[in-house]
Amino acid sequence: MQNYLLTTLASGARVISEPLETVRSVAIGLWIGTGSRDEDDARAGVTHFLEHLLFKGTKKYSAQEIAEIFDGFGGELNAATARDYTVVYARVLDEHVQEALDVMTDMVFAPALVDLDAEREVILEEIAMVEDTPQELIHDLLTEAVFGNHPLGRPVLGSADVIANVSRRSVSAYHRARYAPGNVVVAAAGNLEHGRLTELVEGMEAKIRPPGRRPAARAPWISAPPPRLAFQRKDTEQYHLCLGAPGISRSDKRRFTASILDGILGGSASSRLFQEIREKRGLAYTVYTFSSQYADTGQIGVYVGTRGENLRACLEIVAEQIETVAAGDVSEEELARAKENLKGRIMLSMELTSNRMSRLGKSLITDSELLDLDRILAEIDAVDASSVAELTGTLLARERLSAAAVGPSEKRVLKAVEPVRPELISAAAA
Repeated sequence: MQNYLLTTLASGARVISEPLETVRSVAIGLWIGTGSRDEDDARAGVTHFLEHLLFKGTKKYSAQEIAEIFDGFGGELNAATARDYTVVYARVLDEHVQEALDVMTDMVFAPALVDLDAEREVILEEIAMVEDTPQELIHDLLTEAVFGNHPLGRPVLGSADVIANVSRRSVSAYHRARYAPGNVVVAAAGNLEHGRLTELVEGMEAKIRPPGRRPAARAPWISAPPPRLAFQRKDTEQYHLCLGAPGISRSDKRRFTASILDGILGGSASSRLFQEIREKRGLAYTVYTFSSQYADTGQIGVYVGTRGENLRACLEIVAEQIETVAAGDVSEEELARAKENLKGRIMLSMELTSNRMSRLGKSLITDSELLDLDRILAEIDAVDASSVAELTGTLLARERLSAAAVGPSEKRVLKAVEPVRPELISAAAA
């Protein structure tokens, strides 16, 4: 049974909430249906830049006042930019909801867009920090290798050249085009009453400029470019390497199978790659699988960080374990453990109002199916070994895999990748 309430306002904004009488907190999120994938090359990073500028003040509140208000609540206020969306979110005591919402709607709909030069320096430092952190940089390299020139292939932080030169006028135009009420979801979970929340949002819409049209639909993901190998030389002690491929969307019926696959292959301490590479052979400190799901596609992959002499052996084990799972060699015990792990993590996450709010907001802003908890658990239980094998063979087939690496020697990387994906070596040499 669904426990949420949904109202669409005359402006097009949607309000969704899950009342929880057993807590004293409320988590609130303003979800905007714009992300880094909605930028063109000339504005790469503007979405994330704008997210930062929301905190620099409004006509009503200065940046310091925003910080002091939420500090005075004992609450938290933050934001995030993803490829599909932007979100400004907070968690406060129920008695502070009205004031928190007033500040947040001001930030989202009426930002002053000041102090651009100071904030652009902050973001340039953030970009530089990623460049200096191979464990993060490697994922940007892999995403570019998998998605190529499509906006999904760009880092969410964007281009340093764009950030260094983007004007206030350009940021303001982007805000006007993308932050329209019809492109916004207000989600909340906690000790609240839906009707009152809706009234508050309606009352605060007076601060919004005349409602514009909902932005045009983004360009859909059509097909992946040929797999390729991306390498960036850095004088690191370890090599950081990812294998990856396009995955599945957030609404794909196979997403529960994909989560079970992640748990079996590399998503937990008992997973195959963690056990075979780290625990049994000591070849790496960190090895894991990962997946990202977007509105119309996704990404799946494996990361390993290890010394050069162990790199080839690690990749051979990765390829061997992928093929073993794809061949259907998954025990009932292994499958059951992965299911219970996933169900346990979901159930535990639902004890936090912030996670409940995020589930509502993310589903609505990405037009994804919003299932109740009983249905989710039933879908997980319905996954069988044959569906895990089939999905592994489909998503992680060798011919679909791109590779990305950060380390001292490209020659060492090519030698390690060759037995797993010789076609990538040939393509890199061409």
